[in-house]
Amino acid sequence: MMQAFQFEWIAYLIALVLVFLFLQAAIYIFREYERGVLFTLGRFTRVSGPGFVLIIPVVQQLVRTDLRMFVEDVPSQDVISRDNVSVKVNAVIYFRIVDPQRAIINVADFRAAVSQLAQTTLRSVLGKHELDEMLAERDKLNADIQEILDRQTDAWGIKVANVEIKHVDIDESMVRAIAKQAEAERLRRARVINALGEFQAASKLVEAGKLLATQPNSMQLRYFNALNDIAADGTTTVVFPLPIDLLPKSSKSDD
Repeated sequence: MMQAFQFEWIAYLIALVLVFLFLQAAIYIFREYERGVLFTLGRFTRVSGPGFVLIIPVVQQLVRTDLRMFVEDVPSQDVISRDNVSVKVNAVIYFRIVDPQRAIINVADFRAAVSQLAQTTLRSVLGKHELDEMLAERDKLNADIQEILDRQTDAWGIKVANVEIKHVDIDESMVRAIAKQAEAERLRRARVINALGEFQAASKLVEAGKLLATQPNSMQLRYFNALNDIAADGTTTVVFPLPIDLLPKSSKSDD
């Protein structure tokens, strides 16, 4: 009797272990940001979750996916710009799964696939632009790369939300050349502004001369105004020219 009781107790224990293992394999709990791709005998059945999901072990399998945003660093890439300047560029890409079925079935490792695609796209897009455009039009380049990646990853059920170029590393000799170019550009602009100012001043002087020529008396008033400005400076001795027509005419000598 004792041995029979022990065998019965062992059988119950084994049954409990089997039930526990069955439930452990059959019950899945998915969070709000998770989904499960269900396969029945190897064939796609449905996308399950979030919440409680019960499957048939052995016959069915679930592959868990995460719908949150992924952030992937794009390693530094050697890029030759359109004006034959060698630079190193790295970036960061933000993407997420919008279709778990395609993300699991159409690509083996979607994160590695997106990373490799981002590297090749980065080199391809930046190679079509000059160095000045890489430095000054980064937002436009980000949008172009994002659009290309989003279009190509659509078949994988991936949505590329954003691409940001982080660093554009230039050789030191090229940095010095760019600095010299920027300095020359500043000097050119300064000379153009100076020449434009002189041109405008000369134009105003010509207009003033024409105006004074139409009114001869205004020239005399301008002359006296200048004398008043000189006297206001506290100068003790002032030498100034006097128009001949202001001098009294000398009488003719007797023959």
